[in-house]
Amino acid sequence: EKFVTELLPVLDSMVMGLAVEDASAESLREGMELTMNMLEKMMEKLGIEEIDPLNEKFDAAKHQAMTTQPSDEVEPNTVLAVMQKGYSLNERLIRPAMVIVSRAAE
Repeated sequence: EKFVTELLPVLDSMVMGLAVEDASAESLREGMELTMNMLEKMMEKLGIEEIDPLNEKFDAAKHQAMTTQPSDEVEPNTVLAVMQKGYSLNERLIRPAMVIVSRAAE
C-alpha cells in the first residue's frame, strides 16, 4: 500500500504531461526531469538505492560484467562503464549493475 501511495503522484505527473497538446520538446524534457525527480525521491523513501559503480572496483556481488576491455589508465577489475544501473532494496540486491570491466593492457 505504501508503494502504491508513493507511486501515484508520479503516475499523475506522467498522465498530465501526456495530456498537454502541442508541447515543445523543451517543455516535455522539463516535465520528464520533474517526474524523474519525484520518482527518485519516492525510491529513496522506500529504501531503494541506485547502484552506479563507475570507476569503482568490480564487485561480483553487486555488478554483472558484460565484457572486459584492456586499459592502461586504471587498475584491472575497475568498472569502466555502466551499461545499466543496478538497484538494491534495504541493502538487498534487486538487480545488479551491468558493467564493462577493465583488464590489463596487452
